[in-house]
Amino acid sequence: MKVFFIFGPQAVGKMTIGEIIADKLRLPLLHNHMTLELLQPLFGWTPATFSLSREFREAIFSKIAKESIGNGLVFTFVLGFDLKEDIEEFNQYKAIFSDKGIDIYFIELEAELEERVYRNKTEYRLSKKASKQNVAHSEKELLLANEQHRLNSFPGEIDEKYYYRLDVTKLTAQQAADQILEQFELN
Repeated sequence: MKVFFIFGPQAVGKMTIGEIIADKLRLPLLHNHMTLELLQPLFGWTPATFSLSREFREAIFSKIAKESIGNGLVFTFVLGFDLKEDIEEFNQYKAIFSDKGIDIYFIELEAELEERVYRNKTEYRLSKKASKQNVAHSEKELLLANEQHRLNSFPGEIDEKYYYRLDVTKLTAQQAADQILEQFELN
């Protein structure tokens, strides 16, 4: 079983790169907005949305890990390294798999802010994430999060057996996915 956690700031390319990896390895993809977009029309952007989203994800991960369903999973998300609750959530998700002896491939993506602002407006992103279709609002959230939170790790902060950090500023999603798969010898 192969489990991938792909994380980084908004509009860095997590979902698109995750889709390519998932397709290549024949794994399902659970990107951050799949659970959020399900709940947002019911509860708005409230604590209930985020709490239920965490519960859904934990249930999905537990089912996959406990019953060895499928060949694994690709999961993408934003991680605030300065937010205690984000770190706790990350560690809970990680434990679901690692407690069962399942290896996790940790892929951290980074890109220059200007490139992320550009990617935030792409047609493909907007078609996959309804809540991002108000581009002005989405860009404002991206810039605010960039100012207020640390969305990439410090060098050496992540100490995992299978960890790879990649600057994707000048890479296509295909190039990035290829480098990731090559790094872990999964081509």
